Amino acid sequence: MTVYIVLGVLYESYIHPITILSKLPSAAVGALLALMVCKMELSVIGLIGIVLLIGIVEKNAIMMIDFALEKERKEGEEPLEAIFQACMLRFRPIIMTTMAAMLGGVPLALGSGTGQELRRPLGVTIVGGLIFSQLLTLYTTPVIYLGFASLARRFRRGPRRWSWSIKRWGRREACESED
Repeated sequence: MTVYIVLGVLYESYIHPITILSKLPSAAVGALLALMVCKMELSVIGLIGIVLLIGIVEKNAIMMIDFALEKERKEGEEPLEAIFQACMLRFRPIIMTTMAAMLGGVPLALGSGTGQELRRPLGVTIVGGLIFSQLLTLYTTPVIYLGFASLARRFRRGPRRWSWSIKRWGRREACESED
């Protein structure tokens, strides 16, 4: 709830924080799937890995959404063009930080020796969660952004007025009219 409020104040919007926060479940699902594939239990260390994933996935979504909103507000671009440019220009920084975190988790996931029972769940959750969430985030963030942008545009138009008209066959039907 606090994250939503902070993002709402930051973006001056009720809708776009939901766009950013909609990516968080994919990180947790990816981490849990990775733990299931590796036949490990979810432990406190695995939860720490999920919290780390939430930060990285949220940062990636913020990078895209922030850039797109900036383009929309300052340059007056349409949401489709703004999110397209955001995806094109922010792809490399997103992949670089994701790969750095993921490659940092590989030695933890594959390591052996003393204390490996503590390190392995952390590495598995980081690597599995980042792979799964990154694949979904790069595709779903623009779609959700466009969906919420069209929803916000509908609410900005205000209430619609309905008028009654008689069609050429004599039926009375409701027709939508805008001022």
